[in-house]
Amino acid sequence: MDRQIYLDNAATTKMSRTAIEAMLPYFDKTFGNPSSLHTAGQRAAEALSYARSKVASLLGCEPREITFTSGGSEADNQAIISAAAIGERQGKKHIISTAFEHHAVLHTLEKLKKQGFEITLLDVGERGLITPQQVGEAIRGDTCLVTIMYANNEIGTIQPIAEIGAVCREKGVIFHTDAVQAAGHIHINVKQQNIDMLSLSAHKFHGPKGIGALYVKKGIVITSVIEGGAQERGKRAGTENIPAIMGMAAAFEEACKSIDENAAKLTVLRDRLIDGISEIPHCILNGDREKRQPSNVNFCFEGIEGESLLLLLDDKGICASSGSACTSGSLDPSHVLLAIGRPHEVAHGSLRLSLSEENTVDEIDYTIKSVKETVEYLRSISPVWRDLASGKKEFVLK
Repeated sequence: MDRQIYLDNAATTKMSRTAIEAMLPYFDKTFGNPSSLHTAGQRAAEALSYARSKVASLLGCEPREITFTSGGSEADNQAIISAAAIGERQGKKHIISTAFEHHAVLHTLEKLKKQGFEITLLDVGERGLITPQQVGEAIRGDTCLVTIMYANNEIGTIQPIAEIGAVCREKGVIFHTDAVQAAGHIHINVKQQNIDMLSLSAHKFHGPKGIGALYVKKGIVITSVIEGGAQERGKRAGTENIPAIMGMAAAFEEACKSIDENAAKLTVLRDRLIDGISEIPHCILNGDREKRQPSNVNFCFEGIEGESLLLLLDDKGICASSGSACTSGSLDPSHVLLAIGRPHEVAHGSLRLSLSEENTVDEIDYTIKSVKETVEYLRSISPVWRDLASGKKEFVLK
């Protein structure tokens, strides 16, 4: 089919023309190594300094508090490992997180658990939200880190980050947030929101893939997870990817300038999509209806498999997903949906539609029609659905 409607922006976004044009000069004109002392190298170093200052200003912090990484996963790893190392030196080996974090966080916590750390995963409830009170009650004398994602990558729920940060600040515990889905889409100021560490990734806001950043509050000692040279002030070895860094800075600036405008447009499209899909019997919206990203729609449909739904929608020219792109090869149901209480058989029938400001009302209406037709078709050939419809099995989603 010639028509393509891209609704998988939580997985990655299309690079903006602004980001591409910002990158081009650093492939062939200003191509030097920023660690080199000659003129070509120092021109690259100037570009690196400019980009660092730009990203820092957009986050409300100082340039020296920004370390460039290969993306959000590396930034998450480095933040958590650094806080754990600080905690271990202080005799504190307890970490608080949530049950529906990105696997970059959860898998790092699993490694630390094997090293003797105790991990508390807070219950996010059916709405996919936690409260500052939950965090405060979970903090102990030996807690060294609280790490809670800003906006969930699958169901789009937004946590009360400033309030959680205030609880951590009051109790003297380092607070890290994975803001990969939030940066460039939600206003962020790390100082005002009491954030000690923050991870972001450029390809989620129309920048290039393979580049991200880690904010670390001045005074917190970072542990290097990549050994080698003294790049990034000794905090992250490896020659800096200047073209990608420049693309990220340009894309981030452009995205931050348009947050309010984009959110207003996307909220209308999102709500139209939610209202239309909600007309399908025995389906349910995943995550809180209001406290979610303007771009995120996530549903479960009883009696079908998400993979079949995705393939048939792709035949209709719609690019969607059933959850995180990082776990698309897994046959297991989404850990996020299980964390909010969806049964396995329902979690398997999930659909995530994540919008961008380029989507149109016409595309949304076509998507609603296509999802309705596809769900109806899949149910018509499903023995599970026949058992449910005939009363042999009881519906989970009423």
